[in-house]
Amino acid sequence: MTLWIEGHDFHYEMENLCRLFFPYERIATVKTLPETEVDGIFVYAGISQQGEARSFSARIRMPDGREQKEQTFGTLSATEKEQERKLGVALFRVLQTVTGETPAWGILTGIHPVKLYRQLCAERGESQAQKWFREKLLVSEEKIRIAQRTMEGELPVLQETDARSFSLYISIPFCPTRCSYCSFVSQTVERSARLIPEYVKLLCQEILHTAEIANALSLRLESVYIGGGTPTTLDAEALASLIDTVRNAFDLSACREFTVEAGRPDTITLEKLQTIRQHGADRISINPQTMNETVLRNIGRKHTVQAVRDAYRLARGVGFFSINMDLIAGLPGDTPESFAKTLQEVISMAPENITVHALALKHAAKMMQEEEIRSFHRDRAAAERMIRCADQMLSEAGYRPYYLYRQSRTAGNLENTGWAKPGFEGHYNVYTMEECHTILACGAGAVSKIKDPYSDRLERIFNFKYSYEYVSRHAEMMARKDRVKTLYEQFRQQLPEIRQPSRADQ
Repeated sequence: MTLWIEGHDFHYEMENLCRLFFPYERIATVKTLPETEVDGIFVYAGISQQGEARSFSARIRMPDGREQKEQTFGTLSATEKEQERKLGVALFRVLQTVTGETPAWGILTGIHPVKLYRQLCAERGESQAQKWFREKLLVSEEKIRIAQRTMEGELPVLQETDARSFSLYISIPFCPTRCSYCSFVSQTVERSARLIPEYVKLLCQEILHTAEIANALSLRLESVYIGGGTPTTLDAEALASLIDTVRNAFDLSACREFTVEAGRPDTITLEKLQTIRQHGADRISINPQTMNETVLRNIGRKHTVQAVRDAYRLARGVGFFSINMDLIAGLPGDTPESFAKTLQEVISMAPENITVHALALKHAAKMMQEEEIRSFHRDRAAAERMIRCADQMLSEAGYRPYYLYRQSRTAGNLENTGWAKPGFEGHYNVYTMEECHTILACGAGAVSKIKDPYSDRLERIFNFKYSYEYVSRHAEMMARKDRVKTLYEQFRQQLPEIRQPSRADQ
């Protein structure tokens, strides 16, 4: 696909809109009309001034000769955000007409739709926020309802955080094998086993340094999340060392939740579960993705459905406060009927949290190489039925949505939603999705998000992406962490002077 943009810099937003309708097309964005005939799909999105108005134009030409165009007008005084929105609507309309598809989230392409919805509710009230989503962003009624319910579900967690709060994320970028849908930066154990001891040692050093920074800033730790990858690829001794490092380095007196993403059932043993629990973690995640043996084989998972049941039974016996289970809608070979059976069995196991993901196929995933799977992934109707089924069954079972996010190239352009029994909402999930406080992150591929407690400003500090870089350039990466203190000092310096009360105020 060639995307010609003119008169604006909204190329990122226009590219993402094109991906809603053509998720497997590689997009070449240009700012001038190509001199030669363009092969494949050609899209134009431009803004120009016409007299006292601003014109927003979009058109598309398909390889079979079909064409569609749309034009709308706005005032010259329109803000950049409004210009982006109006151009997005024009482009959405032409793509909608030529494909016959209507993405349920409208022109929204961002990761955090509930955060936007919450902000609009605070500014305009719920009814006006719903009207804006419906009329200006073209979001369906069904998605407006899930945004509303999720906002209500996350509220108790958001009310607990304040300017001093932060969370700690720890990355374990190793997995026993690579799933065929996966595009994350993780390495299989057979290829990287020699790195693990040194990686864990250096990771513990980074955790200690991060604790020194947090203590110097008088920050209060609210939640800890050890994720990956698959953290339980580590042996029990390494897990104990890692968790103890956190417990000894940080003040956990205000910590509401300590999660270890156990993940793959084939890595879970009684010894590891006992180690995790005895050393202080109180929440884990066991991720079957599906309870269908055929689908497990299709995605390259080595475990069985029985292994999921066994791992869950062991975790229950060890006594975790909360257990999450991840499922994926839209996996190859799955159907709405078999997905409903997966939901039924997982609900019967009664975990406190169930997270339902819509399959996202990125270019780095092995599945992207198979046309049959891409064709299955295009089946928007099947994915929508699965997500709708999850909504109904989980609601009837007493779960409620409490966090939600979106990714590009998801089945049906749908969302990932975390469901919880009341009182068991995953705090870290809410904090990171709503970007309401700082996340200090350690390990390869981890990204610290430093939240200005006095505004909406968010700054990122990136660790090295790959585990071998993390090990070989560790000193350089550790030095980056010192930016955390610098950023907090900048935030404080930008505070307006507090006006002293006058006699008239008293």
